[in-house]
Amino acid sequence: MRGVILDADSLGPDELDLTALYKLPVDWTVYPHCLPSEVVERIADADIVLTNKTAINAHTLAQVSQLKLISLTATGTNIIDLEAAANHGVAVCNAVGYGTASVVQHVWALLLALTTNLSSYSRTAVDGTWAQSKFFCLLDYPVRELEGKTLGIVGAGDLGTGVAKIAEAFGMKVIFAALPGRNYSDDLLRQPFNELLPVVDVLSLHCPLTNETQGLIGAEQLSLMKSSAVLINSARGGLIDEPALKRALLAGEIAGAGLDVLSAEPPVDGNPLIDSDIPNLIITPHTAWVAVEARQRLLGQMVDNISAFLEGKTLRQVN
Repeated sequence: MRGVILDADSLGPDELDLTALYKLPVDWTVYPHCLPSEVVERIADADIVLTNKTAINAHTLAQVSQLKLISLTATGTNIIDLEAAANHGVAVCNAVGYGTASVVQHVWALLLALTTNLSSYSRTAVDGTWAQSKFFCLLDYPVRELEGKTLGIVGAGDLGTGVAKIAEAFGMKVIFAALPGRNYSDDLLRQPFNELLPVVDVLSLHCPLTNETQGLIGAEQLSLMKSSAVLINSARGGLIDEPALKRALLAGEIAGAGLDVLSAEPPVDGNPLIDSDIPNLIITPHTAWVAVEARQRLLGQMVDNISAFLEGKTLRQVN
């Protein structure tokens, strides 16, 4: 079996133990990164392909007759044309649950930094502002407790429920969103989305990006939220209308936002939210998932996926 890893450097391999991967009966060719124009040539003779964010579309699949398995080093499958893969007899596997602890930790890091004005106070501690204070402390920026506040969550998978579990420790009330056109069989406390927005103090997004959720948070939804509310997005950038969020933050329609994702990554062509004039906005470069432990679990799942495939079994197969 010949295997190709298209974008190995996106996993930070120098920090990981790759022994189990290289012990598989697969002859690996490893590329640190891959341009769209290079995909067909690089996987032309491959039986197995590992990819993180390098897309494999219908045009590519039509030209690689030997390919048997695509194992995604991610949960989302939107970079693969699943219908074309099925038509060409190519199995597709993904990873699930590997980064829950890492992402949940990052969500709370963003939320706590915003509600305590951590960045602002850290800056004033070292730029001379604190030294000039008449008192022992500074009161320049508002700090709000989370206890007794309401957390609204969109998405009740491992990530959404993981965030909810921590919220309980802070004494917060948790309500999950009921999106239009969806039926729910769980017993979670839910409220229709547009009715939820006005009552939450924090809104955290943990749903996939689909045709139905594209632009889920736009000008209308932001206008429904409290002026003291905070928005957190560690899911996908396309869930938010970014120009609308910029306007809302500049106008004080909501109190702040913490984002780990943008609509295009990296933002090589710019992004309306990358603007130092926007108040109370924290952006991190899609790092919520990158804890070393999470990436090692991810690699372990890739090994399991490939081992199962070689044995004629299915594991985490999405088509």
